[in-house]
Amino acid sequence: MAPNKLNLLELNDFPWNALMDAARAARLHAHAPYSRFLVGAAVLDEHGRLHAGCNVENAAYPQGVCAEAGALSAMVLAGGRRLRAVVVLGDAGGALVTPCGGCRQKLREFGAADLPILIADPQRALARFTLDELLPHSFGPDHLSLNP
Repeated sequence: MAPNKLNLLELNDFPWNALMDAARAARLHAHAPYSRFLVGAAVLDEHGRLHAGCNVENAAYPQGVCAEAGALSAMVLAGGRRLRAVVVLGDAGGALVTPCGGCRQKLREFGAADLPILIADPQRALARFTLDELLPHSFGPDHLSLNP
């Protein structure tokens, strides 16, 4: 999929505009005094509810929290257990701001291989991937014979 050619109007299977708006709003609340790299994320749960998160940096760098992790925590707190769609929104001058490796694994805990993940900047959607495209051959709850 070529960046900058993705049209939200073509993605009518989920409330992408609402997810984009939630991720955009969350990004504005990010605490990123060290990197100044603001990220927002929004997820849609199995009940059709939206949950958002932003990155929160810490002076002890490994203690920071990614936007995707914040959105997942909000989802779990609200009773959600399955992901239906994800938006990750950041501004890297046109480059794709995809979930880091750790967040890809966190998404895998609650999402299926075909989970749609939309990557966006503050103005527009840039690309759409499935979780399997971002984290192929992944290890998840199904390997432990659990059904979350």
